[in-house]
Amino acid sequence: MGFAPERFEPVASLEAAREVVAAASRLRVLGSGHSFNAIADSPGVLLSLSGIEPEVVIDAERREVRASGWITYAALGRAVHEAGFALHNFASLPHISVAGSIATGTHGSGDRSGNLATAVAALEFIDADGEIRTVRRGEPDFAGSVVHLGALGVVTAVTLDLLPAFEMRQYAYDGLGFDAAVAHFDELTSAAYSTSMFTGWGADPSFQFWTKQRAADQTQPFPPTQWFGAPLADGPRHPIPGVDPAACTEQQGRTGPAHERLPHFRPEFTPSAGEELQSEYLVDRADAPAALEALRAVSERLAPVVQISEVRTMAADDLWLSPAYGRDTVGFHFTWVRDYESVQPVMGVVEEALASFTPRPHWGKLFTIPIAEIRSQYPRMGDFEKLRDRVDPEEKFTNDFCAELLGGSARLHSAVPGGSGRSRIRVRLFAHSAEP
Repeated sequence: MGFAPERFEPVASLEAAREVVAAASRLRVLGSGHSFNAIADSPGVLLSLSGIEPEVVIDAERREVRASGWITYAALGRAVHEAGFALHNFASLPHISVAGSIATGTHGSGDRSGNLATAVAALEFIDADGEIRTVRRGEPDFAGSVVHLGALGVVTAVTLDLLPAFEMRQYAYDGLGFDAAVAHFDELTSAAYSTSMFTGWGADPSFQFWTKQRAADQTQPFPPTQWFGAPLADGPRHPIPGVDPAACTEQQGRTGPAHERLPHFRPEFTPSAGEELQSEYLVDRADAPAALEALRAVSERLAPVVQISEVRTMAADDLWLSPAYGRDTVGFHFTWVRDYESVQPVMGVVEEALASFTPRPHWGKLFTIPIAEIRSQYPRMGDFEKLRDRVDPEEKFTNDFCAELLGGSARLHSAVPGGSGRSRIRVRLFAHSAEP
């Protein structure tokens, strides 16, 4: 998509970044570009830190890593693995930045795994005056500061919890029947450390089922040959049937480190250049079977504009603006064709089908749910507004997206790929599609 700042500011040092922040009247940060709405757009300066060499410092005794916020998960995963550690989870793409993923509540999958933001032990921000402010776990502002939508400052460094390094094996299964997926949802999602179900919807939808198992947890020498009628795949698979799986991480039980199995895609393959749109809606885990049935009822409406849809689970957390706040969660992700005119009404169909389950849309993806409804889904939204007002009283880090969400009057561009008439900057979207 295109962003429309008054000025784009790439910097080569943190000192330069602090100067830019202090001098700007309005400023946002451009991360790795994996957003599909205007959450990262800026009415003033758009700052990029990607020209600064990222740093990684591991504290083995505390099992923590302090890393530059703009580092990618691919680079960070390699660094901690070389030191004998692992991150608890990854999103589908390892190409995305750590700070941007955390700020929007991005997640991987796993019944017992929280989203990526739950690993945060501390955040370091550049404040509106250019000074550094650190927020640590246990402090009063911490739970409100982690998933912050870019509204609390510029993240320069994150400190994350680490696990001892572990190895994993990944398997794919074909043709999991829809009825079986609904009836055995809990058994399927608890079958491994991380699981995913993929479908293209249509008249008679079925799923491709992926499991990512810790090698130490696998008690049998071979995986089950089938899951509720779905046979073990006879070769590697791409989430989109028929697409070359070369860009995907190793499957068929080949053992490898966690950072090379938990993402769906390999970092050495450049993802697509934005030939798709994406939406995701997160609901209470307990509602997963009923929500799946509601989507099946409109399945034929979805198929013409869906490249692939993914179902994943995550554990509840206490981060104020996390889509998994206060409830174990299931996410329904949609990778659409890049045709907004065709996709927009179908987004409405999905939102109507899920309306009774109080869906929370992913902060960085497309949605058309009224902002008042979204606000009502977050019990601590008012507390976050107070925190933002205290940390950034002049609203230096606010854009149109945040202004409407946080009680302002600006128009929300949440579902419009495009925006104002200002000169636009083209941003490459790192996202998987039919052409990885």
